[in-house]
Amino acid sequence: MRAAIFDAPFSIRMAEAPKPQPRMGEVLVRVKAAGLCAGDLYIYTGKNPYVTYPRIGCHEIAGVVEAYGPDTAGPAIGTRVVVDPFIGCGHCYPCRIGKRNCCANLTIVGVHREGGFADFVTAPVRNLNVVPETLTDFEAAFAEPVAIGVQGCRRGMVTAEDNLLVLGAGPIGLAIVEVARAAGAKVYATDLSAERLSTAADLGAIPVAGGAGLLERVREITNGEGMPVVMEATGAAPAMEQTIDLVTAGGRIVILGLVKKGQGITFPGLDFTRKEVTILGSRASVDCFPEALALLATGKIHYPKIASSFALGEAPDVFQKLAENPMALHKAVFIPED
Repeated sequence: MRAAIFDAPFSIRMAEAPKPQPRMGEVLVRVKAAGLCAGDLYIYTGKNPYVTYPRIGCHEIAGVVEAYGPDTAGPAIGTRVVVDPFIGCGHCYPCRIGKRNCCANLTIVGVHREGGFADFVTAPVRNLNVVPETLTDFEAAFAEPVAIGVQGCRRGMVTAEDNLLVLGAGPIGLAIVEVARAAGAKVYATDLSAERLSTAADLGAIPVAGGAGLLERVREITNGEGMPVVMEATGAAPAMEQTIDLVTAGGRIVILGLVKKGQGITFPGLDFTRKEVTILGSRASVDCFPEALALLATGKIHYPKIASSFALGEAPDVFQKLAENPMALHKAVFIPED
């Protein structure tokens, strides 16, 4: 089969690779659309601390059921599906309490095992989600990032009564914007990039200029109170630390961004009690794919309309382009050639 293979940082090539064989409990999926996310770009630039090379990346996968492993059954052959890429061990404490996204022995498709930048990929059958008939394969590939937005909004208990500030208007920030708006919340977004902020506005967020003076602008908007919910999706330590100033007393902070392993984040200790603020982490998603697919199918998510489609064979050029300028594309989705 054809695959885009990461050999080392800043090295990706198109090559023939062995067609994977599903084991017991697994399914073979013929890939129809494969989304490129920041995690894949981190593999390309050598910033992903978990990946080993060589590796076929991609964890945003839409396709059709091709075959099953021995003594394994699931949706009928030919059924259109998306793959939840987070595979829990099922035995550790997080898995036992339903948080397999935080599994102590976590395996991620496209990071720890071969992913979707190929003609075929294997995954546990329990990680399949059937795609609604109204969605194209291209649109279905957005289920994973939208599911991250669903998870973040669930963690922040976002409702139609909330005013919400999203820090960062990249791919995950935009997913949060749309999921929160679908819940009826009033959504503000901020970013250092005027272009990204404009995109967030196109998706229904109220833009707030980032950088110096952000706190003053938020206080003006909220009559000095601060935002009830602040969602951080930048991965920048200063933005994470500023959330405590931006949130109102009694409010909720949800951190979705990632910093380098070992990097500390500092909050003023008094504000934990003075504001009685709730600070939550949010990692990927758990049981959020059905809601994400439903939101996409009902037309409440417009993000796919601003994405770009490429043939899988263009992957080396696209990764080089994004490494030089991460804002060159809002989103890229690869389509394997027939």
